Amino acid sequence: MDDGEAKLQSSVHVERKGALEIWLINRPERRNALDRATIRLLGKLAEQAACDSSLRAVIISGKGGHFSAGADLKERQQMSKEEVQELLSLYRTVFGAIDRLPVPVVAAIDGVALGGGLELALACDFRIASSSAILGLPEVTLAIIPGAGGTQRLSRLVGPSRAKELILFGKRVSGKEALEMGLINALAEESAISFAEEFVAPLLEGAPIAIAAALEAIDAAWNHSLEEGLSIERLCYERTLASEDRLEALRAFNEKRKPIYKGK
Repeated sequence: MDDGEAKLQSSVHVERKGALEIWLINRPERRNALDRATIRLLGKLAEQAACDSSLRAVIISGKGGHFSAGADLKERQQMSKEEVQELLSLYRTVFGAIDRLPVPVVAAIDGVALGGGLELALACDFRIASSSAILGLPEVTLAIIPGAGGTQRLSRLVGPSRAKELILFGKRVSGKEALEMGLINALAEESAISFAEEFVAPLLEGAPIAIAAALEAIDAAWNHSLEEGLSIERLCYERTLASEDRLEALRAFNEKRKPIYKGK
């Protein structure tokens, strides 16, 4: 393994707990700032997760008390304009792959989630933050704008007026403020990752085909008209009708027991 590959392997630590996978950004000395190696590895993990039929959920968090401080500005200073443009394309590709994963993805936010770090969290299906967390998109204060989906995903999540307030002023909000505006789903008084594991626990025993279909149908509401969305919903529903899990659900109901879903 050469030095480049070693860096790639160490920048995200992966833990597997049954049907749950936890991706921990592992650059605590840089407050988990996102360099190219880290983004590439997140992309590889997303590619593998999309093909893993035994996977039921993913939690993304960070080591050392922080989610991610955003782009690695030390690395960015050494990059040409063309290299920055290539890096932004990589961000969008990887975050898009995480956004489209057929399993629920939860961002567990302790410490800071700023800039690209918050944009990564916005690409997840759910966000859990600790009460001491700080979230924000400060790019405008650095004479740029969020370029990895932040302007789009934040606007859809909290509305355009609130998104303009956060982005134009480079405003940073606490976990409590983030919950009040709908930026996060739940507030953890202590460890966000421990809370996130409890949060996803019911999904680990859920019907994976139905969950994947529901995710796809819900996401379609963002990008399509109502009629188009309803058509996509119908197609997603039909996928569940053909599953063995649906028949297992009916058997379990009749037998008054908990269903055992196999993702078939």
